Amino acid sequence: MRRVPPEMFRFTTGERAELYGAALQAFGAANERLETALGLDEVRARLRAVGWLDAVDDDELHDALRQLRSWGLLDVVQNHAENYRTAEEYERRNLQYSLTRRGEAALAAVEQALAVLAATGALQTAVLEAVTDRLDELYTLLGDASTSDRRVFTTLHELEGHLEALLANTKAFNGELQRLLRAEGADLATFREVKAATVAYLQEFLRNLDQRGQAVASAVRRVEERGLDLLHRRALNGAELPPAADGDPAPAWLERRRARWDGLRAWFLPADGTRPRVEQLHDVARRAIVTLLQVLDRITDSRRRSSSAAQDFRELARWFAAAPTEDDLHHLWSAAFGLGPARHAHLAHPDPELVPSSHSWAEAPPVEVSALLRTSGRTERFTRTGRVRDIGQVKADRAERARKERAELEAAWDILGTDGPVRLSAFGRLDHTVFERLLDLLGRALAVRPDSAGARRAVTSDGRVEIVLRPGDGGRALLSTPRGRLEGPDHLVEIRSPGGRSAPVREAAG
Repeated sequence: MRRVPPEMFRFTTGERAELYGAALQAFGAANERLETALGLDEVRARLRAVGWLDAVDDDELHDALRQLRSWGLLDVVQNHAENYRTAEEYERRNLQYSLTRRGEAALAAVEQALAVLAATGALQTAVLEAVTDRLDELYTLLGDASTSDRRVFTTLHELEGHLEALLANTKAFNGELQRLLRAEGADLATFREVKAATVAYLQEFLRNLDQRGQAVASAVRRVEERGLDLLHRRALNGAELPPAADGDPAPAWLERRRARWDGLRAWFLPADGTRPRVEQLHDVARRAIVTLLQVLDRITDSRRRSSSAAQDFRELARWFAAAPTEDDLHHLWSAAFGLGPARHAHLAHPDPELVPSSHSWAEAPPVEVSALLRTSGRTERFTRTGRVRDIGQVKADRAERARKERAELEAAWDILGTDGPVRLSAFGRLDHTVFERLLDLLGRALAVRPDSAGARRAVTSDGRVEIVLRPGDGGRALLSTPRGRLEGPDHLVEIRSPGGRSAPVREAAG
């Protein structure tokens, strides 16, 4: 969008915007009849043909054409092929105007914008079937070298046309759908009919949508098996592109074809493995159906009742806006909601006998109000203090359990300790608790990277035990416990205390 020249659409604004637009439309109509250049009289005739009925003198028309030329939308040349009989005829017929590339683009953009404003989107399952048919036809054409390249080009062009129609209609329909979901219709009967018809339309579209999407994806795979380069090369030959002054048009044409094919894959068979957009369209349609059904339920409920809560609040708001004084506003608030400040009539003085019941509230001494009364609706209640739990026994039980666990851990380390490297198979049969400690050490060692000598070193979380694990000679180790067996590589294992002091008991084996 940043590459669009700023003066390209300046003809759409200003006092002469209608004349500028009519002039460009006149040149566009001449292009449809293969008339590339128009003189002043021809421009005036074309203006009447496109519906411009206001009188325009020569000076005003010259100024308009000159302004369009200054914006780069028109080009002017001198007509040297004519024979001019008078100077006046030379002035009128010498200069001829034609649309530039920028003028053609600006006119096409405005016409496209007007078409989008007037268009209505649609979800057309027939387009999906047409896309599948064109892909199958391309698959057949690529498999037969005797077919014409022009046929390949026209089929590919039809496929891209169907894809563009699918994208344009889907985007337009989704925009209309979202606006419908946000809309609030004044005529509930018509509004309800539109929403109900939209729900039926979406349900009809979602029927067999998954199968149609899978059919297109399968057709894309089959065509790609023939080769995209072959497809684009044959389509380029069939396109018969004319030569261009600014270079070879083939690379840009091929790049557009690849971009269109990537768009087709994004909708039905994404290359990066993400969800196809046709499935996202499925989700959008299903959410829209749910939302529309909820709106229809609300409309039905509102028609069943004589009034709704929303209408009641709107009417109350109008009453508030029409209230003449602030006192009237307070009266209206009290009548509508029945709310007021908290009154603590149930609270009494510490000694009620000192304050007669006939005494006025304004003259009576104040009563202390609990802070909890406003937040929780009740006052403090003072009762006996709860007994403090004796945790001495709990602490003793925990200490005893900790000592027992420590003793078991020390016993396990004593059993697993080695005096130098031993084979893993030397441990033989172990108690299950000791076996769990050994597994923990092996897991810590295998989780680190080996050093230059191939040894893996790890320590326990408390730093008291170190394990050094070295690769064995390829044998297998079998460890058994009361709960099962473990078989694995017969590593060389050394379990000791950090700093070189070995754990005290186990003899070297193997």
